[in-house]
Amino acid sequence: MTRTATIHRQTRETDISISINLDGQGQHDINTRVGFFDHMLTAVSVHGLFDLTVQASGDLHIDTHHTIEDVGIVLGQALNQALGNRKGIIRTAHAYVPMDEALGFVAIDLGGRPYTVFHGSWHTPAIGQMPTDLVQHFFESVATHAKMNLHARIEYGRNDHHQAEALFKAFARALRTAVTIDPRRMDVASTKGTLTE
Repeated sequence: MTRTATIHRQTRETDISISINLDGQGQHDINTRVGFFDHMLTAVSVHGLFDLTVQASGDLHIDTHHTIEDVGIVLGQALNQALGNRKGIIRTAHAYVPMDEALGFVAIDLGGRPYTVFHGSWHTPAIGQMPTDLVQHFFESVATHAKMNLHARIEYGRNDHHQAEALFKAFARALRTAVTIDPRRMDVASTKGTLTE
C-alpha cells in the first residue's frame, strides 16, 4: 500500500505544492522562503521519517501569515489524503521532546475529528521571520485539514527557538507513531467500526 499524496493549492495570496510519503526515510526538499519555518518543516520530515517536499511562494511583502497558514492547510490536506481510509493505523500517539532547557509535548488522534488545544507562551514576538503566534496557527491549520485531534503544550523553556523546535519534533514523533500500521489490526481503531468524519 502506497501512502503518498501530492497537493497543489493556489490563491491570490499563495502558491503551494506539497508531496508527502508517510513511509519514507526523512528525505526533504523544503522552500517556503521563511527560513525558520523551513527549519521546522525539515525537523518534521527528519524526525517523522516522512519524505516531504514543500514549495511555497506567498505575499511576503505583506507578512508571513498567509504563507505559514496555507502551508499548514495544504500539509493537512496531504496528510489526510495519504492516510486514505486509515485502516490499520495505530491512530493515537504522543511524544515529549526536550531541546536544551525547553520541553515540548504533543498528543494526536487521527480519528477524523479535527480539534486543537495549544498551551504555551513565548518570550519574543518572532523567531527569525516567523511570528511566534503563528506556531499555534500552523498546528491548528494542519489539524483541521488532516482531520486530526492535536494537543500541543510547551512545558517550559527560556528560548523561543528551543521551545518551537521541541514542539515540531514532538509533533513529528507523535505523528510517526500514529500513522504506523499495526500488523495485528485489520480494520480501523474504533469501537464504532468506522472513523468519525
